[in-house]
Amino acid sequence: MTDRENKFMQAAIDLARQGMNNGVGGPFGCIIVKGDTIVGEGCNSVSSLNDPTAHAEVVAIRDACKNLQTFQLTDCEVYTSCEPCPMCMGAIYWARPKKVYFGATRHDAAAAGFDDSLIYKELTAPLDDRIIEMVNLGREHVVKVFEEWIEKPDKIDY
Repeated sequence: MTDRENKFMQAAIDLARQGMNNGVGGPFGCIIVKGDTIVGEGCNSVSSLNDPTAHAEVVAIRDACKNLQTFQLTDCEVYTSCEPCPMCMGAIYWARPKKVYFGATRHDAAAAGFDDSLIYKELTAPLDDRIIEMVNLGREHVVKVFEEWIEKPDKIDY
């Protein structure tokens, strides 16, 4: 890795440590970089915000999108202190950055008490075998809304 990449990864690690030590949340930090500028940052804020979606990557993506006034981070890079969990991976793919750098692996996180293996397993399990009951309800009504979306002339594709 280059000095540039190491500098940005260190910034993500510093955010993880700072958030953890300040009681903001777990030991995770993330920055979003465009060119050579940090355009978004976040640390895990789950416990301080009482928000299970306030993972470092999601917080940083929200910050970057707000700062850049866009919902696409196409020309950006994500530097995150840990391999993204399934939720964060989904958010990253929706944001469409060009590259993700991560520090610790999901196995390192699991060893520290942040084990996502159940979620990975549940994502591929049949609906009837999932721990949380999943019920398909009202499909015929929602499909009509999707049909309206398809025909909507002023929609913004994403």
